[in-house]
This record gives sequence, C-alpha cells and structure tokens, in this order.
Amino acid sequence: MALLHSRRLLAAPRLAAAASRASSWWAHVEMGPPDPILGVTEAFKRDTNSKKMNLGVGAYRDDNGKPYVLNCVRKAEAMIASKKMDKEYLPIGGLADFTRASAELALGENSEVIKSGRYVTVQGISGTGSLRIGANFLDRFFKPSRHVYLPKPSWGNHTPIFRDAGMQLQSYRYYDPKTCSLDFSGAIDDISKIPEKSIILLHACAHNPTGVDPRQEQWKELAAVVKKRNLLVYFDMAYQGFASGDINRDAWAVRHFIEQGINIVLAQSFAKNMGLYGERAGAFTVVCSDAEEAKRVESQLKILIRPMYSNPPMNGARIASTILNTPDLRKEWLVEVKSMADRIISMRNQLVSNLKKEGSSRNWQHITDQIGMFCFTGLKPDQVDRLTKEFSIYMTKDGRISVAGVSSGNVGYLAHAIHQVTK
Repeated sequence: MALLHSRRLLAAPRLAAAASRASSWWAHVEMGPPDPILGVTEAFKRDTNSKKMNLGVGAYRDDNGKPYVLNCVRKAEAMIASKKMDKEYLPIGGLADFTRASAELALGENSEVIKSGRYVTVQGISGTGSLRIGANFLDRFFKPSRHVYLPKPSWGNHTPIFRDAGMQLQSYRYYDPKTCSLDFSGAIDDISKIPEKSIILLHACAHNPTGVDPRQEQWKELAAVVKKRNLLVYFDMAYQGFASGDINRDAWAVRHFIEQGINIVLAQSFAKNMGLYGERAGAFTVVCSDAEEAKRVESQLKILIRPMYSNPPMNGARIASTILNTPDLRKEWLVEVKSMADRIISMRNQLVSNLKKEGSSRNWQHITDQIGMFCFTGLKPDQVDRLTKEFSIYMTKDGRISVAGVSSGNVGYLAHAIHQVTK
C-alpha cells in the first residue's frame, strides 16, 4: 500500500508537468511546409543509386561534382592570415575597401556615379541580406508606393523578403513556358501599365530560376518604358561574371539604366562568382541625386542595420576586398570566374548534343539560349517525377535544373533519362 501511495505521489508532478506542456505558449504553431530545394537534397541523400544526380542545389560544382574553392580565394586567405589582423567589429556599414570595390565592380570604375560620390554602398549578409536591407529601407522611406513588381516567375526568396519587410507584392509577365524563353511583349505590356512611382525588381543577369535574360536591345526598350513610367528599379545582381564570364557584359543592364538617368537601388552577392557561399559577402547600393543626399541615405541605412545585426561579418568581405583590390588576384579571379561560366555553358551544349544523339526530335535550343547556373528545361511535373523514380535524378517540380550539377561524366546519363521521359 505504501508503494502504491509513493507511485501516486511521483505521478502527480509528472501530470502537472504534462499539463504545463500542454498549455504551451507555442501550441498553436503549425508545422511549416518544407523548403522545396532542401527537400530535393534530403531525398537525394537517402537514394542509394550510384548514378543519382542532384540538380536542385544552387551551388557551383567542378567537373567531378565537387565543391570548388577558387585559387584566388585561397591566396587571399593566406595574405589575410599573414597580416595577423584583429577580430574587432567592422563599422555598421561594413568594410570600406569592400563596399567601394563592390560599387566599382557593379557600376564601373569610371562611372560618373562613383566619381561624383552620389551613391552609398553598405555591406550586407550576402545577396539575401542585402536585398532585405533594401526592402526595409523602401518600407521606411519610399513614400509613393508600397507595391513591388516581380517578374513571373522570380527567385522564390524574393516574395518573403519583400513581404516580411512590409511591402505589397505584384507581378509582371516575364517567362513564356510554351517557348521556354522571354515573353518580351508580355513584359513590355505589363510594365507599361504599372502605376507610376511603383517599384520594379529586375534580375541584372542570369535570371533565377529561368536562365532567360533580355538581349541588350530589349534591355534598352525596358529602360525606356521604366523611365516613362517613372518606376524605381531594384536590381538583383547575384551572378556578375558568373553568367557570361564577362563582368562588364553581365553588368551592362545596370549601367545602361543609370546612363539613361534612372537612379537605381542594387543588391549584390559574391556567393557564386567568388564561391564565397558560407562567407555571406554581399552589398546594397543606392544611387542618389547628389553626394549630400547619399550621406543622408547612408545615415538611415546604418540606423536600419543597427537593430538587425549591428555589424556585418568580416572574413568574406576581407577575402572579396583582397581579390578586388589586388591586381594579380583580380586578374586571376577574372580567369577563374570565366572558367566556371564556360564550364556551365559547355554542359548546356553537351546536354543538347547528347539529347540529339539519343534521337530526341524535340527542339532543345532553349537550353543553350538560356544562361547562368539555372535552366528551365520545360519538363512537366509528371516527367520530373519519372526522372526521380526511374533514374534517381532530382530537381524541383517546375523542371528547373542547376546546370552546375551536370558534368562530363553524367551528362550522357541525364540526356538518356530526359529522352526516355519526353519521347
């Protein structure tokens, strides 16, 4: 009887604890949906097929399918280590040598904007963090409109970045799934109807997720319509140099808009073009009317950043700055970034060539017409499912593949599998 009594005494606190847990502050929190890209990677890891391919991940791989660290990055790291610098906080706006070099890379060293000082660039936490700084700045200071127009489709993270900053999301036509190419007439038509003084987001190069970019003549028409509608242009440039292999060609649209008198805002990332994924090196730039306006904008950007994370990370900025500001390393970087771009372009050509060898009668020209890391293959969800189930080839349901995941060793297998599900 005494034993039974003691058990009851022990059970009482347990029941009380369980009741306390049941009334948790977070009982109402629902399970969120899985990230579509991470879900692809997790399924890939579980697969035991030796021929499996992960074409979902947005990170460069060499021709052996391995992560690649640039030689210029290794050299920059060695130079930094030899200086035995301290680990004190960076200023709120970031490493000055890095922000200046980032602006010059994007706008051009001889840019009138740079020479006149009518800009401000702050360091951000890679592309995502830089975009968010800009979104919060617009939310607080852009008075004419709360509407941001995104291309349809756009990078999946654009929507939550602007939405969570308090902006209202709209869209304009961009991609034509029937032709797997740019719906230029649709884009022009939609943009010409955007209410004046709204915000429009443009991908500077290597549009994510489609790989479809306007030609220079089309960029000129887009700039003319944007200027006529008096829209604020927000450029996202995550792939400068990584798209075509030419940093100036990839920045052409950004520079053309400025030359047309359009004062843009710009987010940059060094994740892809320097392979600094985990270092989180990025920048956010505002082109202003004059240097005095730029100083006022800078003061408010610092006020925004202070409660977010106070100071940006140091190491990635030091690496990027060392590369950009050391002539020999910059020269080596330009060679390396071109080699990465060239490998991806080569994989596009090889994939189309192998599809023809398989006997495919489809027109796959869009694969080589598109540019950058990603390709919208035109595959339907049921075809994507078959690729996964029958061939262990993983990609997102919309048929987007990371061309960086294709190598000379598996491009033939990929072409064979795609032909089998599309013939």
